[in-house]
Amino acid sequence: MSEQLSQASVSQISGVWQKISLRVREELSDQSYNTWFSTMVCVAIGDHSLTLTVPDKFYGDWIKEHYETVIQSAAQEILGFRPTISYEVVTPKETGISFPPSATQRLPMPASDVPKEITLNQRYSFDNFVVGSGNRFAHAASLAVSENLARKYNPLFIYGGVGLGKTHLIQSIACRVLEKNANAKVVYISSEKFTTQLISAIQSRSTTSFRERYRAADLLLIDDIHFIAGKESTQEEFFHTFNTLYDAHKQIVVTSDRPPKDIPGLEERLVSRFGWGLVADIQPPDFETRVAILRKKLDQQKTSIPDDILFLIADKISSNIRELEGALVRVVAYASLTNSDLNTTLVKDVLKDAFKEEELKVTIDHIQRCVSEYYGVKVSDLRAKKRNSSVVLPRQVAMFLARQLTSHSLPEVGDYFGGRGHATVLHGVNKIKVKLKSDPKLQQAVEFLLRAVKK
Repeated sequence: MSEQLSQASVSQISGVWQKISLRVREELSDQSYNTWFSTMVCVAIGDHSLTLTVPDKFYGDWIKEHYETVIQSAAQEILGFRPTISYEVVTPKETGISFPPSATQRLPMPASDVPKEITLNQRYSFDNFVVGSGNRFAHAASLAVSENLARKYNPLFIYGGVGLGKTHLIQSIACRVLEKNANAKVVYISSEKFTTQLISAIQSRSTTSFRERYRAADLLLIDDIHFIAGKESTQEEFFHTFNTLYDAHKQIVVTSDRPPKDIPGLEERLVSRFGWGLVADIQPPDFETRVAILRKKLDQQKTSIPDDILFLIADKISSNIRELEGALVRVVAYASLTNSDLNTTLVKDVLKDAFKEEELKVTIDHIQRCVSEYYGVKVSDLRAKKRNSSVVLPRQVAMFLARQLTSHSLPEVGDYFGGRGHATVLHGVNKIKVKLKSDPKLQQAVEFLLRAVKK
């Protein structure tokens, strides 16, 4: 097929790219697809290669870093091979493409739902990881592990919120180990993929080869280990894999969005084993670190913008690094596409929706802290699986606020409250709704908490 396409007409290439794009769209949110793919054009399909147009180098580098593996996987399904991808910078005038306001003036933040791949991203290295007060401990531990496998901190458990650099660190460990020893048996995978492969192995009666692959590793790295919580067979398999590797003095590194003891549905024996090594957290970057991250990104792209713009972006986008870098890309891309002067007025206009979302962003952890303080109960009691009559009302209020102030689904909210099912969460939320109609004391409490949470 590739030989035919290398000589294909524009219409043939367009047709194939449309099929690839549709497959990509299935993997991403509508916002992410419309932002980064709706204006992209494929201009050539060669022997195991694709050439895509982008408005500027900055834009192309972002696609390469965050979405290239998605494009390659989609292309493999359509073309039958996994292509290398090159990016050709072409201005809108040259292509005849008009970049609509939805893709420029109001570019949404990059989604966090990009599928994880087994392959390593070579851009994730210790050299380009920006160290700050919030990640210094996790960075030092990761570096130590990469230099001396299984001698220090085994297992290494890194936890933190979305987009704070956990995947960057865990892949940096893998890359450093392979730099030192190209023959090292390194296995990097997400726990979701681990579960999927286990199910497939059970169905095909090939569990022996599945186990051999993971238990022969010198270094096993698993992203988002919290995904296996509540999955009995997966936890059982991982437990034995952990024991085999640990007893053989092989290194284990995992990441999660919370510490082991706070993962609902995670077996106690796994919680205990994660405690054998080192548990390191990553906190959101402070202002100085955010500015340093933006400067690092600009240095990599050989681009410069005024400090007042960097300071504005760093001040307004504080939740995670992914959104911070995405905001920078949006601003630079918009200025380039519209040939506009890059100033604070433009930044405020382009990022007004992102700034508003950042100001309104509330986490369930924060809600739990506010509720626990108001009612005089422990946060751990709100999250506990046990039923304690003194905590029932505070927990239901916290669940109600979580549904009102966050975009989390019922099951996701339940995960934060001892792994309770969606029916339990729905019951609690509805109970508060009914009580609010006739209970002035509860009305006063909820009104106070709404103000407290949003401060």
